[in-house]
Amino acid sequence: MSLAYALLVSLIHEPKSGYDLAKQFDGSVGFFWQATHQQIYRELTKLEQQDLISAQAIAQESRPDKKIFSVTDLGLANLKTWLLQSSDLAPVKDEFLVKIYAGYLISHEAIVKSIQTHRQLHQRQLATYREIEQQFFSGFPQCHAQSTGEFKLLFAYLTLRRGITFEQGWLDWCDEAIGLLQNAAHSDLGDT
Repeated sequence: MSLAYALLVSLIHEPKSGYDLAKQFDGSVGFFWQATHQQIYRELTKLEQQDLISAQAIAQESRPDKKIFSVTDLGLANLKTWLLQSSDLAPVKDEFLVKIYAGYLISHEAIVKSIQTHRQLHQRQLATYREIEQQFFSGFPQCHAQSTGEFKLLFAYLTLRRGITFEQGWLDWCDEAIGLLQNAAHSDLGDT
């Protein structure tokens, strides 16, 4: 996926400034799509040149004008076409897994400690997602069908649920890996 579509998706909900988009990428969208502020501003310029978004200048006192970006009809049509296209599996580029793959080169204690530390990172991320779920979606699955206005929220909820199951999967894997390594150490299999 290109950053362009992530920006169009972010802007479709409401017009935003580049600064507001960058802040959003530091939060909600940033949980599943990373971009620097420089990348965001560069992509906004391209989208505007392609007439997929338009910018309205808002005068500010003692500051340069602020640009508020919104999706054009052409941008919406482009976004809808993209939404209908199938998505490939995202390639995995995970430094930690490369380290695990070569984990036999270091002691059991060191690799177990590394996995425990990694587990804590995923536990913290899961806690963040659970807080978001509690704050914004408490009781949501049970009541979302009652209001058509909440239909849009269902998609944000589904995205959040994917994050929760992703982090839970990591915790499960870490627990399994630690158990296997500890059993291997006790049975003297593969000691280094």
